[in-house]
Order: sequence, then C-alpha cells, then structure tokens
Amino acid sequence: MTVDGRVGDGRLDIGVLDPGDWDAWFSNLELAFGGIREDDENRGFDRAATVPERSLVVRDGPKGGAEIVAGAGSFPFRLTVPGGALVPSAGVTMVGVKPTHRRRGLLSALMRRQLDDVRALGEPLAILTASEPAIYGRFGYGAATQQLMAEIETSRVRLAVPDGTDDVRLRLVPPAEVLDACEAVYARLVPGRPGMLARVAPWERHALIDPAEDRGGASPLQCLVAERAGEIVGYARFHVKPDWTWTSTHEGTVQLRDLDALDPAAYAALLRYLLDLDLISTVQLRNRPVDDAWQQMVSDVRRCNVRVRDSLYVRLVEVGAALEARTYQTPVDVVFDVEDDFCPWNAGRWRLTGDAKGASCERTEDAADVALSVRELGAAYLGGVSLVSLAAAGRVRELRGGAVAQASVAFGSAVAPWLPHGF
Repeated sequence: MTVDGRVGDGRLDIGVLDPGDWDAWFSNLELAFGGIREDDENRGFDRAATVPERSLVVRDGPKGGAEIVAGAGSFPFRLTVPGGALVPSAGVTMVGVKPTHRRRGLLSALMRRQLDDVRALGEPLAILTASEPAIYGRFGYGAATQQLMAEIETSRVRLAVPDGTDDVRLRLVPPAEVLDACEAVYARLVPGRPGMLARVAPWERHALIDPAEDRGGASPLQCLVAERAGEIVGYARFHVKPDWTWTSTHEGTVQLRDLDALDPAAYAALLRYLLDLDLISTVQLRNRPVDDAWQQMVSDVRRCNVRVRDSLYVRLVEVGAALEARTYQTPVDVVFDVEDDFCPWNAGRWRLTGDAKGASCERTEDAADVALSVRELGAAYLGGVSLVSLAAAGRVRELRGGAVAQASVAFGSAVAPWLPHGF
C-alpha cells in the first residue's frame, strides 16, 4: 500500500501523470494487455480523452531514471441513475501493471489512491468495465448491468412491426455528416435508462472510430437515419461483411454498433432495414439492453442465439450521497449495516428513506434491517440486480423479516440498466 507516495519496497513511487509521459504510460498499458500496439485512430482518441490530473502512474527506480510499471486513470462522467438524475461518476480506465511487477500490491495501491482522489473530488460513484470479473470485487465494485448479444438468422426470423413503421423515411448518410443530429437523439434517451452516460467532448467522436484493421473484412462504418417530418428520430450505425460459400450461397453479416430511436416505429423501421438487406444471413447485436424491444418483435427468438454477459461495475464511493442521488420505485425505510474494508468511511449503519420523489440516507444508531457489503449495494444500485437474488446467494443477510423484499422492490428499475459503450 502507499506510504507518502511510495509503494512496495520503497523503490516504487506513485504519483500523477505528467502529460509528457503519456506515450510511455500508455505503452505500459498496452504491454499489460499483451503488448499489441493500438491503431493510430484509437490511440489518438485515448490521448485526447485522457485527463492527466486524474491519471496515476507508478515508477520503479531512482528519481530521474525511473521506469513506468503501472498506471490507472478515470474520466469525469455523469451516469444516469433510477429517477433520471445524472450523477458525477469516475469512469475508471486504463488500469494496467507491467507483467514484471505483478503480485506486488501495485493494483491495490492504485485503487486505494484513486478512490481517495475520487472522494476528494466529491464524486459519489466510481464505475468501470472489468477485463476480468474476478478482479474488482475486492475493491468494492459490484456487477450492476448486463449486455445482451445476439445473432439473428434473417432467413428464419420475421419481424412484427408497429403501426406507423411504413411512414418512417430512411436514408443512408456518411456517419460524420449527421453526428450532431444522432447525438441529439442519444441525449434525449439518456435520462430514461439507468447506466447511460451523458456524452461530452470528446466522447461524441467515440462512435465514429473506425480503423480498417479492426473491421475484419467488413465495410467501413455505415449510418442509417430514420426521419419523420424532416427530423432525425433514430439512427443505426453498422458494418456489412459479405461472405459466400463455395456454392455461392450468401452468408453475409450485419454487425450492428449502435441503434437508438425516439419511438417504436422508428426503432422498427431501422431494425427491419437491417434484417431485410440483400445477401445477408445474420444480424449481429454486440451490446444491447437485456430488455431490448426486438425480442418482443421477432417470430422465433430461439433463432436469435441470445447471450448475456456482465457489463458495468459500480462502486459507491460515498454511500450516503450515492443512495440519496437516486429515487425508489416504492416507499422504502430501511437500515443497512454496510461492510466496506477498503473505504472504511462507508462502514456502519445507514438509514435510507425514500420514494419516487427523492431520498435521504444518513448515519444512524438504530438496529440494522439488512446487512451487506458495499459490493452488493453497487450491484443493486442501478436496479438491474435484485437484493432478493443476492440474499438467495448468501451475499445479503436479512435482520428484520420482510426488509430485503421491501428494499429489493424499491431499488428496482422499470427499464433494465445498460451501458451503451465502453470506456
């Protein structure tokens, strides 16, 4: 752990990134993930998005000649929570330890320093996507959202569309040409689904990153917009990868990157276009909400090869402020006994009272109703994981009869939380 900026045996120094060291810092991250250099387009975006004062670096060796051996950073995001509020959140990113320096406590030191810094900034949440799910639970992060993936067999699946779908005008346009209009659609959707991020510069550019070496033989990024009365009300961004068997049977694939729409008809029109493309046998969905509407529109969901996986991990940096920042589906009055060894300022009993209009969460000496760790609070925070299911797994303990069920219903969300893109 850190002592006056030193870690490990005292040769290792942890500090804030100097912008002039970005290349060496990022190269260390690439090495930690296998040593493959990022393409120039992705690397350029990562450089532009990096906030040096929020980025940490660990050096090994004497001052002036020290080698960068580990690092971590965070982005200043605002995350939608149940009720629609946008809550300041540290988007933890670029965490990597050089292979020669593993198992020496550097990751723990970085997480310790980072959470202290996030708390000092007044951000009640830290969020991340995990390269390995087993890593971050010990630092208090809980898996709070899932992403749905599917491969729809277009020859065996039909789509039932709502009234008005045929009235939607569709146009193919260069993605950069309509970026602002598409971002306006996205921004209107953000308050309605927990887990979404309000995009600010340079994150609107993230959707257009399209290096040829990442396409695997697919087309450059295409953009289809849905219009009504001259206004863009939805869009889909995708790649097309043609393919044929030796008998010349087409087996092309649509690889969907983004699909956002303001109403069911626009959504259906965009999706129908993709499923009806010539020479296509499969539409791949790589990251969609688990309650995505297409599942209620297809004729045979078994021909869609649906899978889910973990996505966004949430860490309550300040338990009181975080629980007050969201609203609750039903009235709730519950005392949590929170365990948090890594951020001990959160440990102890908290009384949460709230409803659909707002909430209060304060320290209390009252008897606890529910006992859990901050990791379970993070998992349940966005409404996608029920406290009842966590209790059934032995990760939440009920101390007052009925308290877990009451809190579980209150913590729920009418729509599944979803992170639309990584960071």
